[in-house]
Amino acid sequence: MAGAVRQPINVASLSAYIEKNVAEIELPISLKQFGFGQSNPTYQLSGADGKNYVLRKKPPGELLSKTAHQVEREFRIIHALESTDVPVPKAYCLCEDATVIGTAFYIMQFLDGRIFEDASLPGVNPDERNKMWQDAVTILAKLHNVSPSSVGLSNFGKPSGFYNRQIKTFSTISAAQAQAVDVETKAPVGKTPHYEKVVEFLLDPRTQPQDRGTLIHGDYKIDNLVYHQTEPRVIGILDWEMSTIGHPLSDLSNLLSPYSFADNPPNDALSARTNLAFCPSAHTPGLPWRSQCLEWYTEVAGWDPSSEVDWGDAFAAFRNGVIMQGIAARYAQRQASSEKAKEIGGLMGPYGEFSWGLIERWKEKAAKDKAKL
Repeated sequence: MAGAVRQPINVASLSAYIEKNVAEIELPISLKQFGFGQSNPTYQLSGADGKNYVLRKKPPGELLSKTAHQVEREFRIIHALESTDVPVPKAYCLCEDATVIGTAFYIMQFLDGRIFEDASLPGVNPDERNKMWQDAVTILAKLHNVSPSSVGLSNFGKPSGFYNRQIKTFSTISAAQAQAVDVETKAPVGKTPHYEKVVEFLLDPRTQPQDRGTLIHGDYKIDNLVYHQTEPRVIGILDWEMSTIGHPLSDLSNLLSPYSFADNPPNDALSARTNLAFCPSAHTPGLPWRSQCLEWYTEVAGWDPSSEVDWGDAFAAFRNGVIMQGIAARYAQRQASSEKAKEIGGLMGPYGEFSWGLIERWKEKAAKDKAKL
């Protein structure tokens, strides 16, 4: 999965830092760059002994937002969770000195396992598929059960007001991203569709979920998990830059988004992202029903999210729209890490439409439920 380096690093300067700070890595080193990592450039670092490591850094150049690309947060929570039963790679070092390779970075363990871009987990037998999904759900519940203070993360975020802060943060980020101008066409990226109406609904205290204040990953999904090479279990969770103390529903809705897409057909532009394996009519062998996932989660977490998960789906779609807008903005300024940045950034509009569609369906359901009373 690692190939040519698209965003060069000063290997001599990095080597000097490693020699002083990371005794585990044997010099000289070599670098390759992974194709994934939309936000933070990610590299495979190989030591002279053949052992591999992973380096994550902030993008080069002036950043659109100081709240994004939080590699420092990634390092802090990964290192803190090493003492728990939540599987994470070992974190070796964090370098905040931008003079070393141009930006802050950290180095962590390379996990030699399986990563599935397709959440339906193709190529595995039905029993394994079911167990792999159960492990993904169970581990998420275990993360949400970790007390922040027990791992030195009591100041990692605020225990209340999570969704209001999220909406404020994403609104600030979105405003900056909307103003990004393409270096060639000079056209601004612009807002996501229905932006004001979506934000107004999500800020309504009458419909927002009750605060819970747990550690959250921020982008928990199947392709951010590393599975064991042969066993149906997760050996590590990746991509922690949006982690904080917040509402567990945000992680759960993100994980279950393939079900949301399948149950609520999105617009034409997003239809290609609907995984047909999750459609109720597909009956994919071994793939659990969404209700089963909620039961697994409730059993471990001790909290039943089923009454609030639809609201969480709408928020997740809104957030994904802003994330796609960010990729579009980085592409506009030619700072994007991914080779598919232009294509993926173009989904900001369809995600905005999908979010508003989910909200309209939520309102229709709420009205019907009220009428029955």
